[in-house]
Amino acid sequence: MLEYLTSLNDHNLPYPDTIHPIIVHFVIAMVLFAFFCDILGYFTGRTHLFEVSWWNMFVATIAIFVAIIFGQFEAGLAQPYTQAKSVLNVHTLVGWSLSGIIASVTAWRYVIRSRNPYKLPIHYMLAGLLLTVIVGVQVYLGDQLVWVYGLHTVPVVEAVKEGILP
Repeated sequence: MLEYLTSLNDHNLPYPDTIHPIIVHFVIAMVLFAFFCDILGYFTGRTHLFEVSWWNMFVATIAIFVAIIFGQFEAGLAQPYTQAKSVLNVHTLVGWSLSGIIASVTAWRYVIRSRNPYKLPIHYMLAGLLLTVIVGVQVYLGDQLVWVYGLHTVPVVEAVKEGILP
């Protein structure tokens, strides 16, 4: 068993496939659904949706740190080649920033919820919109790393090992 955990497979990972995307897609869904519930609750008066939004943000705040841990680990094992490094660096910077932003927005939401759980200020809604845009940018960068640069795909891992990609 220990040998399995210490050796890398053809994806350059000690486990069958990347875990970061699984967790990060969970975070993306929770943040976007929280914003959707806020918008729907704000415009329809269905204030119970604010509670749904709060719990989505709370869980997303915890999950983003787990996603970052796996992201950092898997990025280190990816052995990114020259062309992919700048996108990976920006993705990492935005990811760490996003963890702080999500935690801050969740803390702000907790204060709002404590004061009046049936009303959201427009400033919070604008912050939710900005958060949604930043998440969209991060998704774009992550997509580039997989679909353009092929990090952790077998052909790219083999090309890096053979020295074809610098």
